[in-house]
Amino acid sequence: MDKLERGYVQIYTGNGKGKTTAAVGQAVRAAGNNLKVYMLQFLKTDPTGELEIAKLIGDKFQIFRFESKKGFFWNLNDEEKVILKKEIDTAYDFAAEVIKNNSCDVFILDEIMGVLSNGILTVDQVAALIDNKPENMELILTGRNVPDLIKDKADLVTEMKEIKHYMNKGVYSREGIEY
Repeated sequence: MDKLERGYVQIYTGNGKGKTTAAVGQAVRAAGNNLKVYMLQFLKTDPTGELEIAKLIGDKFQIFRFESKKGFFWNLNDEEKVILKKEIDTAYDFAAEVIKNNSCDVFILDEIMGVLSNGILTVDQVAALIDNKPENMELILTGRNVPDLIKDKADLVTEMKEIKHYMNKGVYSREGIEY
């Protein structure tokens, strides 16, 4: 496969584990079928397994990050939030260029809903990315709390719903499993 005939908009959301994992799985599948995949990660700065597998796959799966390490949004001071806003604006401009230039077959905006929830970008900005998506590009968005306008524009919405989680027993993020 060289190009998608038709690309759709997918959303992975919900309070359960697996949103980024599902997107990475889709990326690996697409790259394995000779499609070019870009993943733009928001609000993530720590090393993760997907960064390493993307390096092994090569230019068929590339991950981009524009943020410097700062910690969780709710712990940032005003100055750090201003810096983060500038970094996310740069990432947004990159996303708009990728879409404008049809630079990849599958484009993942990982944790874009977290950016919306924190008021760093607007719903209209993300809606514009969807509206400008080339016909043959698959666009995948992840994160909790999808605004209705974004949900309405999607072709597929999958909700990861927590039924039970070992985190509630004091088991937190584990290398190779959660990151």
